[in-house]
Amino acid sequence: MDEEIGRKERRALPRGFAGYLVNKGLLEKEVVQSAIEQAAGSGKSLISNLIDNHILKQEVVASEASSYFGYPVFDLDAYDISYSPEEMSDLPVIEQHIGIPLSIHDNCLYLGVADPTAIHPNELRLLKKLSIKLIIVEEHKLHAAIDKLQSQKLLSELDQFDDAELDLDVSTYEEQEEEETISAIDEAPVVRYVNKILLEAINSAASDIHFEPFENFFRIRMRVDGILQNIAKPPIQLVNHFIARLKVMSNLDIAERRIPQDGRFKITLSKTKSIDFRVSSCPTIYGEKVVVRLLDPTQTTRGADNLGFKDDQKEAFLETIEYPQGMILVTGPTGSGKTVTLYTALGLLNNTEVNVCTVEDPVEIRLSGINQVQVNQKAGLDFASALRSFLRQDPDIIMVGEIRDLETAEISIKAAQTGHLVLSTLHTKSAAETIARLNYMGVPAYNIASSLLMVIAQRLARRLCEHCKIKDTDTSKEVLLAQGFKKDELKDLVIYKPGSCSKCNGGYKGRVAIFEVMPISKKMASLIMQGADAIEISKQEAKENIANLHESGLEKVRTGITTLEEVNRVIEFTGDLSNAD
Repeated sequence: MDEEIGRKERRALPRGFAGYLVNKGLLEKEVVQSAIEQAAGSGKSLISNLIDNHILKQEVVASEASSYFGYPVFDLDAYDISYSPEEMSDLPVIEQHIGIPLSIHDNCLYLGVADPTAIHPNELRLLKKLSIKLIIVEEHKLHAAIDKLQSQKLLSELDQFDDAELDLDVSTYEEQEEEETISAIDEAPVVRYVNKILLEAINSAASDIHFEPFENFFRIRMRVDGILQNIAKPPIQLVNHFIARLKVMSNLDIAERRIPQDGRFKITLSKTKSIDFRVSSCPTIYGEKVVVRLLDPTQTTRGADNLGFKDDQKEAFLETIEYPQGMILVTGPTGSGKTVTLYTALGLLNNTEVNVCTVEDPVEIRLSGINQVQVNQKAGLDFASALRSFLRQDPDIIMVGEIRDLETAEISIKAAQTGHLVLSTLHTKSAAETIARLNYMGVPAYNIASSLLMVIAQRLARRLCEHCKIKDTDTSKEVLLAQGFKKDELKDLVIYKPGSCSKCNGGYKGRVAIFEVMPISKKMASLIMQGADAIEISKQEAKENIANLHESGLEKVRTGITTLEEVNRVIEFTGDLSNAD
């Protein structure tokens, strides 16, 4: 009898990889059955369904798929995309985001796939006359590698085009009337040159591109890791053509050159990646300067783990954004990453059970499921009027791009006091100074104390390149002590300085956020009610073991993420630390 029951249970087990996962105890049978049904309904494979719905971690799926199917597993983080065989760049599996060619050896193509059930090697064998060997990789790394490969392919095609070709057509442009030039812009070499600049900026993870006309030259620079660098100097005769092309792309008025204009456009790089570009033109004495800002929507989906919080800061942040009402302020100068922090919070809060509304100037990143409003001063739509309208729209969460005046501050605080969670930004140097700024704007202390939940101050510092950073043995103990390091930690302290390699920009690659996260405790609220200034608030922060910006920066230096020089570049340090020896 027991044997018969056992046989029935074994028969009831799913077959194949699904049954393997159940047998290994990684998933319950009911969960797998549900995943199989969902996969069938959506036209996906089981493996894709498990990954897309976060039923199993991607690294677990890769490891177990390797064990079950008998294919080796490979970490794409260790792979240089330039090694991908060029002759395989037209494979349909790349466009479909199923697989990436890793190498060809002895007439065998090694293909990286996240889901070996989504492809049959015979299909490619007939297509390319090669034997195929599958390699298991993690899905998110596969998509990132394919995006990079496709961008590289576009860039390599454009590399064949250089300034010499531009020079050949300059006279032709000068002989034409302006209207004829504009109408022919889509056929001009300038189009390819602009595309090349945009792709170079994407591949370099630039935040902005500056197109700057001067009296005798035309300069193009891009900001990488917060630092501007020259990338091109096209012929001065082509200034108007470059500007016109950018205006066409962003739907601006080409004929209007006397007043500033703002626009935007999007470039789709692959099936899973697109970049938004925000364009701002401004007339200068030598012509129009255009700045293009790159906005990557995927930045907002990386989660709180990737923002740069310390563990205690992340815990406080995640706990506070779950409050049903109150105000959270993110502060710092322009370009300090405030928008990404706010959008990350909105991404975590966005679900079908809440009504989320934002008013921004301008809307930088568009988020599905969130009602976003862009300020339009000419039409009379400012932050204050949009906020008043929001309060009649039954909101749960409101994001205000920036609190610039007393009226906006008062309406935001009123919303925070009447059952809404309000997120916004201010331009202040530290969390403590935010209180003083609100007071200076005319907000009563009792309104601040009763509505404010948390203040987050932040900066962006360049991250050391992991491939070339070297130990810093030049900085003296006296300097380290003066900077705020403790005497008893100097013996084992190891700090780093930038090296130089082909993978980075002067020893740095990417940026990391440095945070000061200040929850408003009861004692803090009491001090605010009493009219405490920034110095008193800072002292209370120290008593509550809240790390200020400089202390958080020192922690990034201790862990080898950035340098002391970089921390001092982005954070003003007076040397007046309460915990200094």
